[in-house]
Amino acid sequence: MSLMQKISTFLRSPKGQQLVDRGRRELAKPGTQQKLKGLAAKLQNRR
Repeated sequence: MSLMQKISTFLRSPKGQQLVDRGRRELAKPGTQQKLKGLAAKLQNRR
């Protein structure tokens, strides 16, 4: 079984779905979005 198959199997499992839902909730928070925008800006400035 390849790594991609293992990942997709995990994401379809109940534990994987919990993790995906938690990630979505975290990304919906304004503070998290602000941090990600700051990180993206830093990475763009390096290039």
